[in-house]
Amino acid sequence: MKILLAAINAKYIHSNLAVYSLKACTEHIPGIRVAVEEFTINNYIDEILTRLYREKPDVLAFSCYIWNLTMVEELIDLMRKAAPEIKIWLGGPEVSYDAADVLRRNPGADLVMRGEGEDTFRELVSGLALNGGSDKMEAGEELPGQKYAAGLSDEKLAEIPGLTFRKRDGNIVETGDRPPVLMDSIPFPYKNMDIFKNRIIYYESSRGCPFSCSYCLSSIDRHVRFRSLSLVLEELGFFLDHKVPQVKFVDRTFNCRHDRTLAIWKFIKDHDNGVTNFHFEVTADLLNEEELELLATLRPGLIQLEIGVQSTNPKTIKAIDRVMDFAKLSRLVQRIQKGKNVHVHLDLIAGLPWEDIDSFIRSFNDVYALRPNQLQMGFLKVLKGSKMHQHQKDYGLVYRTKPVYEVMSTRWITFDEILFLKDVEEMVEVYYNTAQFTYSLEYLLHFFKTPFDLFKTLAIAYRRQVTDGRKFSRLDRYDLLRRFAKGAVEETPGMDESPGFVAELFDDILRYDYYLREKAKTRPSWAPDTERFKKEIAAFYSSLQMREKYFKEYDDKNYRQIRNLTHVEIFSWDIVKSALTGIPVPGKNGGVLFMYRHRDSLTYEAQALPLGEDLPVGQE
Repeated sequence: MKILLAAINAKYIHSNLAVYSLKACTEHIPGIRVAVEEFTINNYIDEILTRLYREKPDVLAFSCYIWNLTMVEELIDLMRKAAPEIKIWLGGPEVSYDAADVLRRNPGADLVMRGEGEDTFRELVSGLALNGGSDKMEAGEELPGQKYAAGLSDEKLAEIPGLTFRKRDGNIVETGDRPPVLMDSIPFPYKNMDIFKNRIIYYESSRGCPFSCSYCLSSIDRHVRFRSLSLVLEELGFFLDHKVPQVKFVDRTFNCRHDRTLAIWKFIKDHDNGVTNFHFEVTADLLNEEELELLATLRPGLIQLEIGVQSTNPKTIKAIDRVMDFAKLSRLVQRIQKGKNVHVHLDLIAGLPWEDIDSFIRSFNDVYALRPNQLQMGFLKVLKGSKMHQHQKDYGLVYRTKPVYEVMSTRWITFDEILFLKDVEEMVEVYYNTAQFTYSLEYLLHFFKTPFDLFKTLAIAYRRQVTDGRKFSRLDRYDLLRRFAKGAVEETPGMDESPGFVAELFDDILRYDYYLREKAKTRPSWAPDTERFKKEIAAFYSSLQMREKYFKEYDDKNYRQIRNLTHVEIFSWDIVKSALTGIPVPGKNGGVLFMYRHRDSLTYEAQALPLGEDLPVGQE
């Protein structure tokens, strides 16, 4: 018998831990072959349908989440029509809390595995194996559209905890809840690493969360269960040996136990392969002195920390059952940032109780002031089974009734304001989180009262220019920001004490940002012609003295190869000082060498070396 586990991920770079864990749980069961097929939400339905159908499974099991449920439900209907004999099972957080309704809504589905699926799936598959892996029904006994699990009678299914299934007579039965899974009973799901090349590896060392945030499903299980530390370290060693690019821990609060946190971080430090990056979701308030000291010693880029701020409004924090001292969090984040070695990701959520538009703007400005490597603006999702869902009437929550259940308005914020914040979010993603416009944004901030004012004004200008759904290239984004700066900033000056905006300086800063990221093949149309400095730049690269000073590690490269790996640009200003102060500071000689072999581990910026007297071209 063949069971096919189907996962539809949000992006190709993601992998689905759930289906690989289920597969690993059943590999020892004879007579059953469990296979995995992964897709993304960007695949066409017909493409997914064709691949699933041609696999000819006896059982097709879907992993269901808010981002893929709509596609899964369409595929259930199509697969039932294309292959009526196939049994269709469902599992995952998006079908666990209203499993009976899911089966009523999807007559083509036979069974839902509720909650944690490893033990339930193992018991189901073992039952199939014991029963010979085939249906024992007599011909004509099955009613059209009333399927049941392959090879297992209603009576057998009723004995398995954690199931909601459709009986042969069409009635829906729900068995009792299954006890939590023992973490060490879950086999390590990663063996053939070839299929995960260039993809994020998701890893789970604990389940449950000690906190009770009202918008989160993890708060339902406040009993935290841990995988044995010895097992965790062995499995992390496997990832390090295979030089996996990134391992993302899915633990809801990774640092809830200090001894484990320290042991894992010390192991990662001691076995660092110089390549692998580890991502952790932590609560900043819990970090202690020993952990902070250890973080400061790690290789730049070895780990990244995601910290959920959500809001800086104390009333909101209390309403969502969080405990957070933002002043303390800020101090801890700033201390981590001093080491310039840990990528810090801070989250905000719009649409929370007691957070109106003015309150959210304050939260945004508070968090932006910390200059995280990423600032994520999320929007409240009213998830079935969460406390927030239970209080939807109290908070006046109006939200999408189909996935992704995103809030549209509340007692405190309107749909117009939500849509406006989505425009701002896009600008934050494009211009801040990409880290491609670092110095340009710093310069522009001098002409706005707050960071939010900058992104608000940019969002309004962007909407005026973009009305046809056109996709923009990276160079287009620079052009748009340049037009915005020359228009909005010059026409709407900032605070009186702000320095005057200098268009020529901004062009230089924008060009500096542009070449910090890559040796671009296309030169911006607004960039000055470098032909007048062609001889000086060529002489710089040809000089044996300059080669000894700047290009020692390029001994195996010829002149042309070195130029392809580096870039020289001429500027009229001291870019960094001018951007950070807002005051035009003339540059000395103005030559900057961009070294693309040397990049910042957190921002991916190339090393930028002022050449000074080594490239005496004078100011433009």
